[in-house]
Amino acid sequence: MPQSSAEQKQSADEKPEQALKLCEICADRKKSDQILAVGACTHAAYCVDCISRHVATKIGQSAATVITCPAPGCGTAIELDSCRAALPKAVIEQWEEALCRNSIGESQRFYCPFRDCSAMLVAAEAEAESIRESECPYCHRLFCAQCGVAWHSGVDCEGFQRLGQDERGREDIMVMEMAKSNKWGRCPNCRFYVERTEGCPHITCRCNYEFCYGCGEMWSSNHGGCTRD
Repeated sequence: MPQSSAEQKQSADEKPEQALKLCEICADRKKSDQILAVGACTHAAYCVDCISRHVATKIGQSAATVITCPAPGCGTAIELDSCRAALPKAVIEQWEEALCRNSIGESQRFYCPFRDCSAMLVAAEAEAESIRESECPYCHRLFCAQCGVAWHSGVDCEGFQRLGQDERGREDIMVMEMAKSNKWGRCPNCRFYVERTEGCPHITCRCNYEFCYGCGEMWSSNHGGCTRD
């Protein structure tokens, strides 16, 4: 007996049980195009959602580049190319980044220090130890590759590393640059900048510490003859 159009539509919409496949992780039955063959092993019935979470978790936990089949005791590797068409773009990019990191020597890798960027950058092997002033090609901000901070103009890396954590701001570095150009002295006790306009090198700081403006040594009654100005 011929079927009515309504019966034909209902028949087309119904998915027979045997057309669905069971995901061995979540135990849900999924359409064939939602099931992914992940490797050469027999554990091939995993849905795209579960494999995506498996890959992302493994990479996030240990930055692994070789992802194996999630079946207990199975060490068969899952190939990126076999999953590329099915996995979400974000997971693929995360996997590719891990592969990229693994292929580059640790000494050649450095990162943009700005938290809203943190892009991985690569230095040529010959330049890895000497590169300092850098511009991130992603956020276009200057930073010091050796110190891992925003670029400290006017202060070399050795001088910057000697600074306390509360002295590393941009304004502090500007003051340091000004002090250097004007040859200001600095109290060895409280680190306040002072300027001698005239007279002997005996300086009494605002913190009441007395020192020699020339050499920075503590002032005493027998201190004298300092040749540094």
